[in-house]
Amino acid sequence: MSRRSGERRRFLTDRMLGTLTRYLRFMGYDTMSANSLSPGSSREDTLLLEIATRDDRLLLTRDRELARRGGAQAIYIASEEIMAQIRQVADLGVIEPRIRMSRCSLCNTRLRPATVREIREARYAPRSARGKEFSWCPTCRKLYWMGSHSDRLEKRLNEMRSSP
Repeated sequence: MSRRSGERRRFLTDRMLGTLTRYLRFMGYDTMSANSLSPGSSREDTLLLEIATRDDRLLLTRDRELARRGGAQAIYIASEEIMAQIRQVADLGVIEPRIRMSRCSLCNTRLRPATVREIREARYAPRSARGKEFSWCPTCRKLYWMGSHSDRLEKRLNEMRSSP
């Protein structure tokens, strides 16, 4: 796998890792999910391995056999618990677990700064925008900001990093 200096790792997750997919996106990692593929393909495992190789993505999977087939291009995720999954990937040195809010958690599109109009028209935006930075997903048309949800995620990541 070729990786230029400073280039961030890109991931591909299987269908069993939806929560990990969203967390990786919140952490700013380009993470493609098998859920974006058409369901029901008997060749899905082979397709995932092909995508990982072609797109230089690290395949994260709960399928032991698929991870074995993927060799160095795949990691078997041992736990079903999200914080244990993040710790496993972080302990391997392929992620830095902190919230960056640079990718849409739903579709993986890179976020851009939100316009005043986008903030104003988002019904779920906080009443006070004072001191907040807003980002916008041009694909999903979703507004993001560091609020209580992202603060809780960051707190969980900090607790995970500080525990043995």
